[in-house]
Amino acid sequence: MHSQRRQDGDRRPRLTPAVADVRRAVRETLAALSPDSLVLVALSGGPDSLALAAATAFEAPRAGLRAGAVIVDHQLQDGSRAVADRAAEQARALGLDPVEVVRVDVAPSSAGGGPEAAARDARYAALDAAARRLTASAVLLGHTVDDQAETVLLGLARGSGAVSLSGMAVVNGVYRRPFLGLRRASTVQACRDQGLEPWSDPHNLDPAYTRVRVRDRVLPLLEAELDPGVVEALARTAELVRDDADALDRMVVEVAEELVDLDDGGCSVPAAWLVANPRALGSRLVRLVARVEFGLTLSREQTVEVLRLATDWHGQGAVHLRGVRVRRAGTRIVFTAAE
Repeated sequence: MHSQRRQDGDRRPRLTPAVADVRRAVRETLAALSPDSLVLVALSGGPDSLALAAATAFEAPRAGLRAGAVIVDHQLQDGSRAVADRAAEQARALGLDPVEVVRVDVAPSSAGGGPEAAARDARYAALDAAARRLTASAVLLGHTVDDQAETVLLGLARGSGAVSLSGMAVVNGVYRRPFLGLRRASTVQACRDQGLEPWSDPHNLDPAYTRVRVRDRVLPLLEAELDPGVVEALARTAELVRDDADALDRMVVEVAEELVDLDDGGCSVPAAWLVANPRALGSRLVRLVARVEFGLTLSREQTVEVLRLATDWHGQGAVHLRGVRVRRAGTRIVFTAAE
């Protein structure tokens, strides 16, 4: 009898520091969700998402929640079907239900960001659809603080604005990122401690991808030459920038209700307000109008051209965007759908 109990104990995964850390992070995220709702794990089979799946399978029932998984097969690599099916098997073995494999066709990215952006667009579209179909209250993503640091560093290298430098949000609509306070090493160790066998994506080793070079070369160099805590510092930078950006966005949403005049052909904003206020606010108002009224995401260059109709007005013609025409009419900047 004692021998049998000892054998059972040997098979039971130990509650190691890494396992405790990932479970605690998931527990804190699930605490904000309504009881008896469904939460989905976006599972690739890699160490981050597999550790997330295991922690969610453990914590969700204790929080009164149901937990499932969605595996997106991008069909971009040989053997991707087998990888996706293996991830689904692991999810079911952990006790997640429902478990779905969604196969997608990756089209060129509408944002022009190359194959990585195209795959990301297809993945999020599939996750959005699955969340709606299954009426999930949240979709959990396995991004870690290392991913956050890589995102911020890439944004800095590209000369991006606050939206890019603020990195990934802990909460963004239906999406939750429990691991943004954890290093990738913790998820790898948590898988090892629980006897889980994650899949190693060959793309994560291919230096042809910019993010791989940042991960394997640039960040280790910065840690060696500047500070071992540079990854956490970059993540803190993202949090600080996001706080400022969110505050400015809220301000602009509030003033937009008073400033934007709507009519059948489009809308308009007062040129004087754009002149009198900092460009950070004017740019946000222009981008807000374009996004909300026309579903259009403006680049920095496009935003600056629209602002010049107010701040550098010398009789120039309209600015033509994709499906939108913006012109100066008296004291107002007028946005109309292009014919």
